[in-house]
Amino acid sequence: MPDLVEMRPEGLYCPVGDFHIDPSRPVPRAVVTHGHADHARAGMGRYHVAAAGLPILQWRLGAQDYVAHQYGEPFELGGARVSLHPAGHVLGSAQVRIEAGGETWVASGDYKRQHDPTCAPFEVVPCDVFITEATFGLPVYRWPETPEVARELLQWRDECAANGEVAILYSYALGKAQRVLAELAALGDMEPVWLHGAIDAGVQVYREAGIGMVETRRVADASKDADFAGRLVIAPPSAAGSPWIRRFRRAQQGFASGWMRLRGNRRRGNYDRGFVLSDHADWPALLRTVRETGARRVIAMHGNTDALVRWLNEDGVDTGTFAVATRPSGDDGGD
Repeated sequence: MPDLVEMRPEGLYCPVGDFHIDPSRPVPRAVVTHGHADHARAGMGRYHVAAAGLPILQWRLGAQDYVAHQYGEPFELGGARVSLHPAGHVLGSAQVRIEAGGETWVASGDYKRQHDPTCAPFEVVPCDVFITEATFGLPVYRWPETPEVARELLQWRDECAANGEVAILYSYALGKAQRVLAELAALGDMEPVWLHGAIDAGVQVYREAGIGMVETRRVADASKDADFAGRLVIAPPSAAGSPWIRRFRRAQQGFASGWMRLRGNRRRGNYDRGFVLSDHADWPALLRTVRETGARRVIAMHGNTDALVRWLNEDGVDTGTFAVATRPSGDDGGD
């Protein structure tokens, strides 16, 4: 039987269902896994999305022809039976399960296995073929417990307060910033966090979806002579070095990302602090997930695929790759 999913110039394509998954170019039918810019793009004829992620897509793409599906709810596309399942990446993120001709394939999209109070946890979906991301597909990438990282953030903020400095944390605007705010709330910290306008927009979408987070205020609403010393401020990476930063007299700058696992990345970014917090699976989680799906064949894409392919092949799992375009950098990486 031909493969249920193949790589085409537009992205992942299911011939039997005649639809694309997270296409990079306009197509008639798209199944979109989540709202990050490298997965959700304007111009599709129709969008099939998880209902939990619909507010995110509407925020990012505006009015489109959306068809929202509850997690686990099967629907037919061409000759394929399709369902969406939680990926644990960001609010409303989904894996795509495709069943046809007696085979089951799962395209994971982006996913993580750590607990995240802002989205549904990853669901293991048994399958014959598993298409996995490999953003952090190297053994060095292993994540600390998230509450530990949140406590490190508070300690850093308090150290900045003692020095009369602002703690400016750079964070992606969809998923990461909201996760930080939710984890701080879980620790019971009551200090309000100040937000760049680009961060605030996404936070409000999450609040409207019922996600609990610590109190926030917009930097733009503060008086011109406001003193932010001792405050935690969250801004997108693009704010670094911009005129917006000049309103803070004395500041330390940190970055929350899985890339901060390597100290060299922190030095190259000229950050005072790096906080290891990722919305992707780390190396142990990638291996664990492949094992738990029971897949007889694995296809890796995005990021460090070579090490993952070599490891799985040596472990007896038939593993290959799909080549994809480089992910965009900036404020929407979700790493």
